[in-house]
Amino acid sequence: MTKVWHGTCFFANMNLTSKQSLIAIVVLAVVCVFLGAQLFVGNQNFNELTGDYDRLEMDKEQVVFDLEKMRFSYDTLQTENSMMIAEISAQRDRIDGLLTKVKNGYWELGRAKKEAETLRTIMKGYIATIDSVNQLNQALSEENLAMRDRVEEVQGLNDKLEERQGNMEEIIAAGRVLQSSEISAVGVRILSSGRQRETSRADRTEMIKVCFTLLENKIAKPGDKLLHLKITQPDGSVLSSGEDENDEFSASRTIDYSNDRLEACIFYTSEGESMGLEAGAYLIEILEEEVVIGSISLGLR
Repeated sequence: MTKVWHGTCFFANMNLTSKQSLIAIVVLAVVCVFLGAQLFVGNQNFNELTGDYDRLEMDKEQVVFDLEKMRFSYDTLQTENSMMIAEISAQRDRIDGLLTKVKNGYWELGRAKKEAETLRTIMKGYIATIDSVNQLNQALSEENLAMRDRVEEVQGLNDKLEERQGNMEEIIAAGRVLQSSEISAVGVRILSSGRQRETSRADRTEMIKVCFTLLENKIAKPGDKLLHLKITQPDGSVLSSGEDENDEFSASRTIDYSNDRLEACIFYTSEGESMGLEAGAYLIEILEEEVVIGSISLGLR
């Protein structure tokens, strides 16, 4: 009886140990699977975080590159406008500050990108403005050269033009002044029949006729233009209009100018039958307001 009981207990113990081992193995397997899954998920999260970090670094490097490129572009902007120079300098300082923050990680990249885009938009506005000013300067320079060619023979006029061209405002003002070409001047004798006849004799000249063509000028203000005729005699005195002894002009005329070529004439005459002119060379100047726009010499014998 005793042997049978012990044998039964022995087999019971063996069965119990096998079950426990099986349970332990199953538990260990479940734990291993769970830990493996956690490790896989952890690796995935790590890879994602690593990818996000790499992308963040790339974004940061791109923003820094864009800012440095924009900083160089601001350095290349050239203008003589003092107000614009100050504004460009302020934007450069703004870029430098933003660069420092981005490099040190003190600035959110999203905000940095928006700020960089704002600076880029401002820079495009500066470029457009400077380009427009440069084009205007080029056009004015070409017109100025043509104007110089037309008035080379007028003594001292180049000096006056250079003084007026000291800054942009003076260049624009000079560009708006009318210019004349094809100037002619003749002495006229009035016959008893009322007909006019050209003469080169000073003692027979009763009228001086000056004709010219006003050139096309699209930037001049259209409308009435007051033109003056100034005739300087051989002795240096100016023939008076007769209206005022202190008048510095010999004759005046108002014309309607519409920015296109226009032919016109101005006549100088005196109240008497003869003006009593002396023989010699007469300098005849055409002026718009007080600016000389053309001149010619008339010789009377």
